[in-house]
Amino acid sequence: MATASVQENLPPSLDANSEPPPLFDGTTRLYIAYVCPFAQRAWITRNYKGLQDSIKLVAIKLQSRPAWYKEKVYAANTVPSLEHNGKIIGESLDVIKYLDSNFEGPSLSPNDPAKKEFAEELIAYTDTFTKTVFSSFKGDPIKESGPVFDHIEEALHKFDDGPFFLGEFSLVDIAYITFFERFQIFFSGVWKHDITAGRPKLAKWIEEVHKIDAYKQTKIDPNEHLETFKARFLAK
Repeated sequence: MATASVQENLPPSLDANSEPPPLFDGTTRLYIAYVCPFAQRAWITRNYKGLQDSIKLVAIKLQSRPAWYKEKVYAANTVPSLEHNGKIIGESLDVIKYLDSNFEGPSLSPNDPAKKEFAEELIAYTDTFTKTVFSSFKGDPIKESGPVFDHIEEALHKFDDGPFFLGEFSLVDIAYITFFERFQIFFSGVWKHDITAGRPKLAKWIEEVHKIDAYKQTKIDPNEHLETFKARFLAK
């Protein structure tokens, strides 16, 4: 299991008026936004591996991004990105794999060949999963998202040596939990629907992930997620 819980003072979010940190000075920095599920993946991975002292968090305000972030750090202008050894790694799934492979701390990747193969399948499926759920908000969300939630429930039956996708906690769990955190709040808050209803493995998985300190340290007010999603997907 991960190293002991580390409580850190989170930095304020930098906006368009903020000065940049001393870029490429040898400091390893993880650029995130506290509200972003993609950035949260990298944040959880950093925490789980006990890298709070090794990797400095730099929070960006997405609604008012500093020009220097796009110009000097990451041209895609998205989060997360990782500044390490004079280079920038972007895209959340690439960042979490890089963190797991290039830094010390508990491994988040399986050694078992069958689990490795299944991990690759599930990580590849994240894009289909999220796009299907997001698209469902335009129609009948409960009906249209049902098949992908059922697919996740079925995937959680694959290995029985623990409550997580691969038995033990891994990058696969991290790839999905940040979106489940938001989807669970949104479906409940708007449509009074419990996405875990009839999906016992999914319910247990969410319960177990919520016990992991590395994840708990990254959670924000559920109402903030709800209002963000309402503004994005329900605004006329």
